[in-house]
Amino acid sequence: MATLNYHHLRLFRAVAQDGSLTRAAARLHLSQSALSTQLRKLEEQLGHRLFDRQGKRLILTEAGRIALDYADTVFKAGEELVSTLAGRPRSNRQVLRVGAITHLSRNFQLQFLRPLIGRTDIELVLRSGTMRELLAQLEAHTLDIVLANAAVRREAGTALHSHLLDRQPVSLVGPPIGDGRSFMFPDDLQDHPVILPSHESDIRAAFDRTLELAGIRPIIVAEVDDMAMLRLLARASGTLALVPPIVVRDELATGLLVERCRIPDLSENFYAIVQSRRFPNPLVQHLIELNVSGLRTQQL
Repeated sequence: MATLNYHHLRLFRAVAQDGSLTRAAARLHLSQSALSTQLRKLEEQLGHRLFDRQGKRLILTEAGRIALDYADTVFKAGEELVSTLAGRPRSNRQVLRVGAITHLSRNFQLQFLRPLIGRTDIELVLRSGTMRELLAQLEAHTLDIVLANAAVRREAGTALHSHLLDRQPVSLVGPPIGDGRSFMFPDDLQDHPVILPSHESDIRAAFDRTLELAGIRPIIVAEVDDMAMLRLLARASGTLALVPPIVVRDELATGLLVERCRIPDLSENFYAIVQSRRFPNPLVQHLIELNVSGLRTQQL
C-alpha cells in the first residue's frame, strides 16, 4: 500500500467536521471540485467510500467514521508532540460512545461501565435519549452501543443485534415498618398506595395484567417514566414503589428502603444493542463478554 497522504487526510477531517463540502471548501480556501478530487483520491487509496450524501449533507459511512477516529488520533498526536516538547504533555485515549435510553437505571449503567471507569487510557462519551433517537445514532456510527431494557425488533435487512446482559427481579419496595406483618401480594394492594413505572414500561404492562387477573385495582399515586425520579419518589413518599431492586440498591443496603414483596414471574431485562460492523470498537465486545459472563454465572 502506498504511503498515506496526510494532506488528503486533513482535508477529509475538515469535511467530516463540517458535514458539508461547500463549507469545508470555503474554510480551506479551496474550490469544491479540487476538494472533491482530493477526497476521491483518499477513498481510492483506502479502498472504501467515506461519505454518503443525504440531501446537501455528507454523512460518514462506517469506514468514514473509522477513518475520522484515526485522523483525530493522528493529528492529536501531532498536537501532543508539540505540547510535550513545550513541557505540556497530554494523554491519548481510546473513545467509547455509549447511548442509554432516558429511563434506564443509572445503577445498571454504572455496573455495565465499571470495568472502564477510572482508566486513563479510555474516554467515555455518554448520551441519553429515546430508543428511536439512539438507534438512529447507532446506525449513523456516532454511537458504538446502546443500552436499553427492551430488545430491538429484528427485521429483514437490519444490522442491529440485541445481547441480553442481565435479568433483574422486580419488587415492591418501601420504607421499613415496625409491625412485622408480611405483605400479601396482590391482595394488600387494595389498601396500599403505589408508585408505578409508566405504561411504556414492559414491567408495568406485565404488572397490570397480573392485577387485572386478580381483580385488584391499585391506588396509584404516581406514574413515572424515569427510574431516577422513581427512585427519589420511593425514598420521599413513604409509600410502595414497583422497581427492580438494582434501581434502589443503595437505599436497600442502608435500610432506608426495604423489599416488601418480590413480584412472582416478573423481571426486567437489560440489553446491549450493537450494529454489525466491519470495524467494531473492541471495547464494546469486551464489555458485552464481561456482562454476559456475569449473567451466566448468576444462572448457574
